[in-house]
Amino acid sequence: MTILTSLPKPQAWTSGWVSLPPDRDDAPADPTARGRLHWAPVHHPGHQERMGTIAEWITRERPALFVSDVSVEAAVLARLMGTPVAIAAMRGDRGDEAHRLAYDLAEALIAPWPQSLPEPDWPAHWHAKTLHTGSISRFDGRPRPAPGSGAPPSRKEVVAMLGAGGTDVTDRQLREAVRATPDWSWTFLGGPWADWTDDPWPLLCRADVVVTHAGQNAVAECAAARVPTIVIPQDRPHGEQHATARALHAAGLATVRDGWPAAHDWPDLLAEASLRDDRWALWSPGDGAQRAGRLLTELARRTPRQPACAPR
Repeated sequence: MTILTSLPKPQAWTSGWVSLPPDRDDAPADPTARGRLHWAPVHHPGHQERMGTIAEWITRERPALFVSDVSVEAAVLARLMGTPVAIAAMRGDRGDEAHRLAYDLAEALIAPWPQSLPEPDWPAHWHAKTLHTGSISRFDGRPRPAPGSGAPPSRKEVVAMLGAGGTDVTDRQLREAVRATPDWSWTFLGGPWADWTDDPWPLLCRADVVVTHAGQNAVAECAAARVPTIVIPQDRPHGEQHATARALHAAGLATVRDGWPAAHDWPDLLAEASLRDDRWALWSPGDGAQRAGRLLTELARRTPRQPACAPR
């Protein structure tokens, strides 16, 4: 396995790693190719180098399978070069031309949510090649911390996990929520009041309630911790978070609100959420990564790679 990414290589990673240059620009020229793609800016050095690096790697290594995490352009490039493609699917409106192209050409779609909560507007041929793994979290199977490190017994604890991907919540709204709930102790992860926390697992496990957005990873981590959760979706491209929130609400897995509640609503909201029965096993079976891995192994073995040079 080789990872192609702009992220720094973790020290523990011992397999292949290809560093990709950044390809973002504040004022790109024709980034969508007249609506046919999502990000293909004209004459952008970073984007050209990025696509060239991927193409060079495919030519050199002749991979049995290429897995695209969201990027339509990387998926299309790999398939144009004759490499089978699997795509990590996302919720929300994926009916635009770029998504239809990528999802149509993929050998398989990996959906990190349960099959019982499908995306309602997907065409039948997408559903037919989709593996629903349930959520995939880095915390799947991790033991819970020993009790005794939580908040003082006289106060329940709410953890607000706001992430690093931008937030719709203001500093004023957070302060008002804290003032309105004197019986609760608030801990903030991300957002305007706190720095990024690399390992929120102990805090999630000790919380009585977690408040978070509806990002795929945030929901997966709350589900792995089996903690009562209030989910407040934020605006993201293609309505991804709102689609996830609708699925969670339909299944009764979390307390969902469409927007940040008014200050006077927080006491009853936290009390309601803390009493919710744990049904997270439906969303988080704990073996999502293994299910995805088995599918990818099967796909990689399905089409044997050709030798670089045919024997004479």
